[in-house]
Amino acid sequence: MKIRILDYRPPKIAQLLVLTAALLHWATPPGHLHIYANQLLGIIVGTGGFAIMMWGWWLFRKFGTAICPTAKSQHLVTSGIYRFTRNPMYLGLVGMLLAIAIVVGTFPFYLAAVAYFVVINHVFCPYEESKLAETFGDGYRSYKNNVRRWV
Repeated sequence: MKIRILDYRPPKIAQLLVLTAALLHWATPPGHLHIYANQLLGIIVGTGGFAIMMWGWWLFRKFGTAICPTAKSQHLVTSGIYRFTRNPMYLGLVGMLLAIAIVVGTFPFYLAAVAYFVVINHVFCPYEESKLAETFGDGYRSYKNNVRRWV
């Protein structure tokens, strides 16, 4: 049986990374992996990430397009938050993972945020971009040329 990362939804990947970070955090003696912690900054980053993610999710629901990365898209959403980033739901999740890292302040949580970004940027985004170019053709290519992948 072949395991493909695309078979897993991005929120589940984020949950797995946070769980792994938590286990590493608690298995390590206190203070050994501390990098930087700031509760207020973490709350601000997390709230912003959640808002960005939910705005993107709401627009997908409004236009009736699939949220699952492997499902067929019914509509190319280019309004709202999608005028500034092609991946607000991913960007929001990266922000929330970074927020957890900032609040906790240890290396495993920062590593989880970076790992999630790498997986999304190098696996999910190219897959989805290829699929959207095939589905929406020049309309998507024009959008892609005018709006950044992240910010």
